[in-house]
Amino acid sequence: MASPSPHDRRRKDEDEEDDPVEQMISRTGCAELHHAVQECMAEHQDWRLCQSHVKTFKGCMMNFQIARKQLMQQQQQQQQQPAGKSAPS
Repeated sequence: MASPSPHDRRRKDEDEEDDPVEQMISRTGCAELHHAVQECMAEHQDWRLCQSHVKTFKGCMMNFQIARKQLMQQQQQQQQQPAGKSAPS
């Protein structure tokens, strides 16, 4: 009997929640918009008809990236400050 391929990433009880892309998108807060793009693509089979959904999803993802970048910059600034001093408001 042949052993399963190490490259086969499928699981017997695979859920969408196990998908790393789905997990990443859900952390952004843009999952509903992503699903709307997927539903539009499935319905129309033509990405050109789904551009409003794509643009909305893209805007959500860009806003998440901007907020994440600002948070990371704030954290870096806090780490660089000498101990005992707080960041100015």
